[in-house]
Amino acid sequence: MIHFQLAEATYMFIGEYNHSVDPKKRLALPSKFRKDLGKTVVVTRGLDKCLFVYPMKTWRELAEKLGTMPIGESHTRSFVRLMLAGATDTMMDSQGRVLVPDYLKEYAGLDKNVVVAGLYNRLEIWDDKKWDRYKKDAEKNTDKIAEELGKLGVY
Repeated sequence: MIHFQLAEATYMFIGEYNHSVDPKKRLALPSKFRKDLGKTVVVTRGLDKCLFVYPMKTWRELAEKLGTMPIGESHTRSFVRLMLAGATDTMMDSQGRVLVPDYLKEYAGLDKNVVVAGLYNRLEIWDDKKWDRYKKDAEKNTDKIAEELGKLGVY
């Protein structure tokens, strides 16, 4: 198992927001987060077929950690490739929109309607139907998840 810790963020992204990708492949990020995200963000392949969005400072810290991971193990190489090669830096326009390239839209199965979820130091972008299924599955297992978190001393 791979463990690394990022420096503590001075912001916290929380909540879920319904948005849409326009015909020009632009997505408006929630206005509540824009100041803390900064003008340039990094969008990359995430886990569970969603996209991760990082403020540039957080991305640099994560990329530095990923860059020092051992390349001798295939699963490590795969994960680093997924995250770094799949990343794109993009500037937010005056309306808080970012461009989502085709390869990332395809990876996450994004159509028009999406959910932007705040997850502490990053945002996740999900197809709205996939998000609903994911949430329903997770909600069915809250007791089991709480027990596992308890074993880790988190909950």
